[in-house]
Amino acid sequence: MSRVAANTASRRRAGLADREGLLTWLFLLPTVVYLTALVLVPLALAVALALSGVTATAPAYRFTGLRRFGAVLGDGAFWRALAGTLVVAGVSTVLVVLCGQVLAHVLLARFRGRWLVRLLVLLPWTTPAALSATSWRWLLDSAHSPAGRLLRAAGVASWHERPATALGAIVVVQVWRLTPLAAVVMAAGLTSIPRDVRDAARVDGAGAVRRAVEVVIPLALPSIAVAALLTAVLSCADTAVAAVLTGPGGPPRTLAALAYARGIEGGGLARGAAIAVLLLPLPLAGAAGLLRAARSPAKEAA
Repeated sequence: MSRVAANTASRRRAGLADREGLLTWLFLLPTVVYLTALVLVPLALAVALALSGVTATAPAYRFTGLRRFGAVLGDGAFWRALAGTLVVAGVSTVLVVLCGQVLAHVLLARFRGRWLVRLLVLLPWTTPAALSATSWRWLLDSAHSPAGRLLRAAGVASWHERPATALGAIVVVQVWRLTPLAAVVMAAGLTSIPRDVRDAARVDGAGAVRRAVEVVIPLALPSIAVAALLTAVLSCADTAVAAVLTGPGGPPRTLAALAYARGIEGGGLARGAAIAVLLLPLPLAGAAGLLRAARSPAKEAA
């Protein structure tokens, strides 16, 4: 009798294991819970906060509709920060992809002492953003650093007070921080390219430039798109670099820094949440464009 019950339970377990639809949802459940807790819930709270009149001095929730969004869109600081965000994200993404592609080949090269080179390449990414920004602020602002002396000799000692030089400094720090991450992602993409494809192109007489343009880059485009997407999103959402570089007295140069200044430092929680919600379409649009560009070569190859 016990053997019959055991066989019945075994058949039930086998039937459960054969139900692919149910197993798919079971495997996806941890990811769904994670994304709901860390993405959807904070996003819903930010939208609800943006539709209210909550401040640090009046924390009681009062629904005000789209009034905060209208006030933000009518603020000139928002449009200046939006322009700064587009500049920082766009220029940083292009430079990170270019520098990351070079570093990816360095990471994959075989030479003596490559472990030390890999450690030095990855070091900027492991450094906290606030510490990196503080170090760069000292490097650019100190009279005892070579960079600070060059800036003073060029007449731009107060670089953080000028929009162009302040945005340029933010771009430099973002490229320095995010290039190692992009290099690792693109190195993984380069290793996935079959060696037979490269050897066939070499046998056909294709030079190094032609192999890179017609073979390597199209096949590595998905990893390049992922690296560009990560760079754009992290550049748009970063608050520490822009806030530390420009200093507490300087105007916010990006939307993330403006949201922090208005919502946390200024006490206008609803206004800061509205700015953060208006920032959301930027990385979403960039993600859609990059993913579409990465899918096009795959469709052509298919």
